Amino acid sequence: MKWMAWTLPSALFFISIAGLLLTMTVFEILKPCVERKGFLPIHTTRGDRLFIGLLSSAYIHLIFIGMTDLSIWIPFTLSVLWLAIVLRWG
Repeated sequence: MKWMAWTLPSALFFISIAGLLLTMTVFEILKPCVERKGFLPIHTTRGDRLFIGLLSSAYIHLIFIGMTDLSIWIPFTLSVLWLAIVLRWG
């Protein structure tokens, strides 16, 4: 993996995504979900909310990287919090 400049925050981010996908797959097999309406303007399943949360987390990271010189831990923390909010109440 030396060909890519992995940092601890980026490695944790991608490991977290892989863990979430694996967990959601197992959880969906054991207990299929039903669509519901949260604060998002559409009816969503767990998988929909995970996708929306991951996509918006990527945008949070891109905005921070493009517009600030602050530590990458800030968008990482914001992304984890945002993903938890979307998964729970989205």
